[in-house]
Amino acid sequence: MTTIESGSATRPAVVRNRTRNVVRLQFVNTQTFVWVPALVLGGAWVLTMLIYWILQNAGVTGVKTGGGSQAPLWYFLVVGIQAMTMTFPFSQAMSLTRREFYVGSLAAAAVSGLGMSLVFVLLGLVERATGGYGMNGYFAYLDWLWQGGPLAAGLTYFVLTMLFFIVGFWSATIYKRYGTAVLTTVLIGIGLALVGLVALVTWQQAWPEVGQWILDTGALGLTLWAILVSVVLAAGSYLTLRRMPA
Repeated sequence: MTTIESGSATRPAVVRNRTRNVVRLQFVNTQTFVWVPALVLGGAWVLTMLIYWILQNAGVTGVKTGGGSQAPLWYFLVVGIQAMTMTFPFSQAMSLTRREFYVGSLAAAAVSGLGMSLVFVLLGLVERATGGYGMNGYFAYLDWLWQGGPLAAGLTYFVLTMLFFIVGFWSATIYKRYGTAVLTTVLIGIGLALVGLVALVTWQQAWPEVGQWILDTGALGLTLWAILVSVVLAAGSYLTLRRMPA
């Protein structure tokens, strides 16, 4: 039998095990990370198909596209909030560090997001093979998003799920750390910054250039920018969590 004499040598394995415990803790309530996201995606798909069927029977034969596939992305805001508010107290009772809790929560979101992205890609492939279910109607297969192929489309969807999760998690962390007034102030500040940006672009009459940049960058290029934004937000969220009292 081999023994490890150095305590530091066992530390990475201990951290990995404790992080996996956080993932298991998050998935104790399977509704948050599995069933409700699946229900939102399935419900959005059914409603979209019904609308396409009505349009098809009304004589609309052109390409039909909608934004129903975005619904699970918005729900991941809620997932991020619930992952923080419902599980963090239990993690502290289990003597888990904030870093372990945060990394484990991100890992749980990644597992759920990866599953959603896989379903999204499979739906897109079915739609491409069937001509939009024979109705020329598309839920997941959007030409601009799929220009880089199914892997690129799946990556975009996955990155967006993580981005929404991080925003929700950080919002809940700010609320738990500083209260409603500070969270509201932060949200108003973000809103004012966005309005200011829109005003600046409008004042400079730069919307054609902005639109051209978006087209030139493409879905995959914008996804890479979204990864950078996600990393920055994730770092800020973790720093806020570190300063939050138990």
